[in-house]
Amino acid sequence: MPKPRQPNRETGMNQLDRIYQHSLSDREGFWAEAADEIDWQAPWNKVLDTSGAPHFYRWFEGARCNTCYNAVDRHVEQGRGDQAALIYDSPITNQQKTLSYSELKDKVAHCAGMMRALGIEKGDRVLIYMPMIPQAAVAMLACARLGAIHSVVFGGFAAHELATRIKDATPRLILTASCGIEPGRVIPYQPLIEDALKEAPGIVENIVVTQREQAAWDLTAGRDHDWKAGMEQAEPAECVSVTATDPLYILYTSGTTGQPKGVMRDNGGHMVALKWSMKHVYDMEPGEVYWAASDVGWVVGHSYIVYAPLLHGCTTVLFEGKPVGTPDAGTFWRVIAEHKVKALFTAPTAFRAIKKEDPDGKLIGQYDLSHFKTLFLAGERCDPDTLNWAQEKLGVPVIDHWWQTETGWAMAANCMGIEPLPIIPGSPTRAVPGYEIQVLDHDGHEVKRGEMGAICVKLPLPPGCLPTLWKADQRFIDAYLSEYPGYYQTGDAGYMDENGYVFVMARTDDIINVAGHRLSTGAMEEVLASHPDVAECAVIGAADSLKGQLPLGFLVLKSGVARDDADIISEVVALVRKQIGPVAAFKKATVVQRLPKTRSGKILRGTMRAIADGTDWKMPATIDDPAILDEIKERLQSIGYAQN
Repeated sequence: MPKPRQPNRETGMNQLDRIYQHSLSDREGFWAEAADEIDWQAPWNKVLDTSGAPHFYRWFEGARCNTCYNAVDRHVEQGRGDQAALIYDSPITNQQKTLSYSELKDKVAHCAGMMRALGIEKGDRVLIYMPMIPQAAVAMLACARLGAIHSVVFGGFAAHELATRIKDATPRLILTASCGIEPGRVIPYQPLIEDALKEAPGIVENIVVTQREQAAWDLTAGRDHDWKAGMEQAEPAECVSVTATDPLYILYTSGTTGQPKGVMRDNGGHMVALKWSMKHVYDMEPGEVYWAASDVGWVVGHSYIVYAPLLHGCTTVLFEGKPVGTPDAGTFWRVIAEHKVKALFTAPTAFRAIKKEDPDGKLIGQYDLSHFKTLFLAGERCDPDTLNWAQEKLGVPVIDHWWQTETGWAMAANCMGIEPLPIIPGSPTRAVPGYEIQVLDHDGHEVKRGEMGAICVKLPLPPGCLPTLWKADQRFIDAYLSEYPGYYQTGDAGYMDENGYVFVMARTDDIINVAGHRLSTGAMEEVLASHPDVAECAVIGAADSLKGQLPLGFLVLKSGVARDDADIISEVVALVRKQIGPVAAFKKATVVQRLPKTRSGKILRGTMRAIADGTDWKMPATIDDPAILDEIKERLQSIGYAQN
């Protein structure tokens, strides 16, 4: 376990303190030094371009580079082509496959050539809608090779959500597979994509399909193309030079309006930050095996399944399975043992599921975990019980760290590759070098240590973070920069202790966290409100021991509706599943006579959530009618909530 640090006798500062102070006092010098780890085709004019301040900052302005070259080609050129680059492990299909860096380069170059033959050029958008198969990583890297901008959409998303992303990104090409596979069921992708294209017509020109034996895709002549045949016919493409500030990808995250926000990532700063993080945050060296047990559809998959491990010359694991049920709660330990994984990065949800199935950790003892050094958790707040259980059973440091789709890498973490700090359950430790984190009050003033406030990051954000939203500069300002001028508003609330440890306690908006997936209750409310019998509604995130939070709906029916409540609830659950997808995990709702509101008409979601969770709450001073809360509590108790 990490031990308390000893200060340097000459300076009185610890190594981490020195590096952190350097990252803030000399931002340009700090990141220019980190950029030496990247191969550039042309140098930058400015390390940090502040001409767009106070809202827009760009890193390594004028530099030219290629992300795919740095992640793949250069390792082959440096004589490490035979090293394993990617290990595909699928307990769902009982398949394993290892690609060396040379093999990965060959596949990526041919995939890029296949896309070029379909007319894809630098700056074009390509939508990737794939399960966890090697072709997904190949597709992302091939886009980077051409300078095309990829937008990966999680394969579990419904047709409507897919359509909104097609309309916003306007991709010319979709790279997909015939199906995804979950334990006990196959999910055909063709019906989902066909429905999405009906909702967003006239945009996508071509579709390339990886045919899987579990379900076939019926190819439409002239539009659809077979992945295998296309790869065989393609001429390999070389890396295309792009500027450091050119977009690498768009990744959509939930917006409070229900309209997804296209988080944009650039090429240069993204590479510099992720390469730096592999050594300094995760304590990884080139050649070692790193595993992020996520999905390529989420930011963790972008950053730490595909780009960061490969930029650093590590071996990355791409896992198609679940922490339990494929086949049991020991599957993570099998993967770690078989592939000699040094560090695992996953969500606390996964460990809650494992703990539920194997509370004594008996399955851990069946595997050789001698190569395993550190477990990293992120994606949602990690409860101390889960962290302590994992640390006790595994006997390695368990590091909770905090970041977001928008930042692309950790804002607060225990930097294991610099200087491990004592672990405090409930805290992701301290601000990572490059991030000046402050806790602010409503007026934008820093609060005293230990006091709750809005957790913000002083601008400029370090490399790797979003420079803006896709084609939505004003929305970027409105969503992240307007409430606290000079700061990036994380949307999280919490406090910082006297030692600089950050404690993230809750969201400050209505985004809820379901098993590490950030989902908008506002988007769900829009779906509920579309039901013909619903007059008004609200959705809150209620605490769940397994998934962190689960959405819970409240329905006020229109006058005169005489139908059975259960039928209406069943219909709205189906609506959410259809329009947002199973990932929302929306399964429970209750019919109420009215919703608690302030006198100005604002629904008191925070109070409702506290009642549902059985936590302490105070009667809001602005409530219109206090008696409504008793009615809400009775309804919650009828469906298993508000028990304390």
